[in-house]
Amino acid sequence: MGPVLVRHPLHALLAREQTTASAYLKRVADRHRALGYGQMAHRKEKFSRWTKGTEPEMTAQLAMADLHGIAAEEVHRRGWPAWLLLALHDDRAVWELPWTVAGTVEALEDAEGGPVDRRGFVIASLGTLAATGAHWAATTPAAVRATRGRRIGAGAADLFETRLDTLRHLDDTVGSTTAYDAAIAELRLITGVLKTNSYSEATGRRLYSAAAEACRLAGWCSYDSGRLADAEKRFATSLRAAATGGNAAIGASTLAFWANLRYSAGDPYGALGLIERALDNRHEITSGRVLAMLHARQARAHSKAGEPKAAYRAIDAAFAAYDRAGPAAQDLPSMYWFSRGEAHEVAASCALSLGEPARALEHFDAALRHEDPYDTSTEARGAGIYLARQAEAHLALGDVDAAVEVAERAIEQLGGADSARGTSALADLREQLAVYRKARPVADFLELTA
Repeated sequence: MGPVLVRHPLHALLAREQTTASAYLKRVADRHRALGYGQMAHRKEKFSRWTKGTEPEMTAQLAMADLHGIAAEEVHRRGWPAWLLLALHDDRAVWELPWTVAGTVEALEDAEGGPVDRRGFVIASLGTLAATGAHWAATTPAAVRATRGRRIGAGAADLFETRLDTLRHLDDTVGSTTAYDAAIAELRLITGVLKTNSYSEATGRRLYSAAAEACRLAGWCSYDSGRLADAEKRFATSLRAAATGGNAAIGASTLAFWANLRYSAGDPYGALGLIERALDNRHEITSGRVLAMLHARQARAHSKAGEPKAAYRAIDAAFAAYDRAGPAAQDLPSMYWFSRGEAHEVAASCALSLGEPARALEHFDAALRHEDPYDTSTEARGAGIYLARQAEAHLALGDVDAAVEVAERAIEQLGGADSARGTSALADLREQLAVYRKARPVADFLELTA
């Protein structure tokens, strides 16, 4: 049987949904009304007009997008009918492809698309999480030398690594949305080079490692923007590319960032599974700061699970690993942000989650006063989130005035930051302060930040 020509993405969507035009339009009309857009006619002729060139009214498009879990900004950005292709995107590819060089390239190509975060979908199951980590740990790097196309050398890998370093700092400065777009554009460039050029084994491994880092950065930006399912797909693709490139340090770094997502989403044990998988391969991790980060993430997951002994044991391990790490200039460029002050901030967050606010404040203070302090000027979001937690610690100790004063600094630090994490941290803080709304400084703060 020859190929089937599809005249319009809507026809393909109906085929995939195994429904009729009338039934589909009824669903769209129901969603249109539920979203507050009012009644929408759903006669079959409307579907025919849409597939023959008539663009649906914007509220109808937004209702369709909501039906498929597509963000409204994608509708506006891509236009009709291009955004419909997002609804046809196959999410299964990144999880089911073989862990081979060819599978990695296909996953990288899939990852080049824009953010597809179906809000009704759950993030990866624990079984999928465990299987992905196991594949990463078990994959033996295959030959990645390419012999077809124009020959490139180490200089190309140098350029990509330099550009990725710039992208990491761009995320610090302009926020996750802009950095995400830039990371996806960089990934597209790297994947194109991997597919069309020839290169040595050493250069190939560096290129796959660069692709892994671009995916990790895109995953982090997705997470920071609140798109969890999209983030997990980027992290899974990053692991594949890191395994293909034989770069255990980048793979372990990705697992640490993925663990952050899991325990923040209410799954501390899923996070611990990822960290344990990375630490099982600690002998292959060449970065002392990555090891310290893994232990810090492990501590945070234990604190979220209410396990103080394990949490503080992991904090001690994080500090010990950091002390063995050596100068930052000799570590991975991507770990520039991890200082002893950062480890203190994590220790403070752990203590706060474990109901020890006084201990938390000691670590928050040490984070800034240590000779290797947390750099509040580097990344506004992280500094603002830690300030919000510091305010929570003061509030837990009954010092309302200090809590409000620190909360005001958190607002200033996070002002204008493009971060779902920051927004969530401030919302949690406002909720806790609301208990004290009769106190004048609290009432003023709540009114100011309403």
